[in-house]
Amino acid sequence: MKAPKFAADEAQRLSQLRALNIMNTPAEERFDRLTRLARRLFNVPIALVSLLEADYQWFKSSQGFDQTRSPRTTSFCGHAILRDDVLVVENALEDQRFHDNPLVTGDPHIRFYAGCPLRAPGGAKLGTLCIIGREPRQFTEDDEVTLRDLAAMAEAELAAFQTATCDELTQITNRRGFMTLGQLVLNECIIKQKPACLTFLDLDKFKQINDTLGHREGDRALMDFADAMKVVFNHSDLFARLGGDEFVVLFNGLKQPQAEALLQQFSRYLQQQFSHLNRRYNLQFSAGVVEFDAAQPQTLEQLLHNSDEQMYLNKKSKQALISAIQAP
Repeated sequence: MKAPKFAADEAQRLSQLRALNIMNTPAEERFDRLTRLARRLFNVPIALVSLLEADYQWFKSSQGFDQTRSPRTTSFCGHAILRDDVLVVENALEDQRFHDNPLVTGDPHIRFYAGCPLRAPGGAKLGTLCIIGREPRQFTEDDEVTLRDLAAMAEAELAAFQTATCDELTQITNRRGFMTLGQLVLNECIIKQKPACLTFLDLDKFKQINDTLGHREGDRALMDFADAMKVVFNHSDLFARLGGDEFVVLFNGLKQPQAEALLQQFSRYLQQQFSHLNRRYNLQFSAGVVEFDAAQPQTLEQLLHNSDEQMYLNKKSKQALISAIQAP
């Protein structure tokens, strides 16, 4: 067996894949309809939309195959993304790359494979739309055209997913994406009995920036704030713009004191950045932190509500303190 090599643009490829925020999300009919159609059109038992992470492949849609992921080292799709066109294996037992592959010698007993690479909007190859058979077969030029057409539809759905879950202005996750991905994080915390913290962030005096300096400057403030979040909150944390000047961070695996320490680090970084950017204002925020208890789990909606309330109380307290200091 030959394990697939990594693509020359592997770092860029993984960056574009992760930017979609699609890995490990629930099944969706818009992808499932394509794999169902592929099974019928090609009369095969298995059809997949497969996406390749650093060390595994994950199936956004799977028809005829019960597993949701498998090692990248044994994947046929890992070989397919190294090509610019369809990879066809008419008889895996006669192919030196696959003849002793555990997916050939064992379940699902692959004999035939055809996979068309799926490209991200940025051009990187993320995975494949592929079909699998348990008997050797030939694959005609017309078959390849049909598979390419289905793959083009899958690519369009991937691009639509990014648009639907990415905030257009700040290019971070939007509310829809956060509600989907955040619940997945909480589900993992329940299974593994890990802590988590949710933090609601609201910009202070943002309306004043819009009213005095204009909405264009307000948009720039939001983008600056999001850029700072990208730097301080590493890839294990989920952060998003919920709308307006409201942001949220879900700290995976952290208790409240650790989350609050990271918020202090974020605040310091934000002030440093704004001093370098030489803006006409100093951007600050109010925050509310609530802890998630995996033994007595709350829904993501409940955590958002509670952290929003805590943020509001903190903002009122801050405003009262400022008023007291400024009073004659």
